[in-house]
Amino acid sequence: MSDAVSGVRTGYDRWAAVYDHDANPLPALEEPIVRAAAGDVRGLRALDLGCGTGRHALWLAAAGAEVTAVDFSERMLEAARGKPGAEGVAFLQHDLHAPLPFAGEFDLVVSGLVLEHLRDLGALFGEVRRVLKPGGRAVVSAMHPAMFLRGSQARFTDPDTGEIVQPGSLPHSLSEMVMAAVHAGLTLHDLVERAPDEPFAARYPRAEKYVGWPMLVVMSLSA
Repeated sequence: MSDAVSGVRTGYDRWAAVYDHDANPLPALEEPIVRAAAGDVRGLRALDLGCGTGRHALWLAAAGAEVTAVDFSERMLEAARGKPGAEGVAFLQHDLHAPLPFAGEFDLVVSGLVLEHLRDLGALFGEVRRVLKPGGRAVVSAMHPAMFLRGSQARFTDPDTGEIVQPGSLPHSLSEMVMAAVHAGLTLHDLVERAPDEPFAARYPRAEKYVGWPMLVVMSLSA
């Protein structure tokens, strides 16, 4: 594994204890856009890739989807399994650098803020295409590549040591993300780029320095 992403699993194991409480603005900016893109999920078989503490998996299940959620951090999965509604989700520890143990069985794939931690986007989108049913949909979000121009990447402050931890990120360009999906055989239906505004920054002060600057990209795709 490359040095840039070799510490991702360890970093997210450490992040699990505070992930839901450290006022990170990016998930808050992302979640309503992903939910809107996913639409009505009642009765769908949904797969959450890189589920973390379950922030997407749990609302998918609550909205009536049959949900499988995978992540390679056991500590993140422990946090997810301990939340209300987790009994409605099948959680699985799995590294997204490896092929998924599924094939052609999902109506919807959701993946939130994972791409920067993966070396080979083509392989990831190929797996998304492979596990979707014909006509199935995918909603994939990522930190906007423009954030790397500001020296920003996934990071958190360890509450025990005060250390600023960066699990490991790779600066994929927007064209790399889009073309990896297209070359995998997915059809791109929509692409949203989103910057925080002043009202959002008032609620999430860490976003204040990024007002008007692209923080997020969300792709809506289909098989």
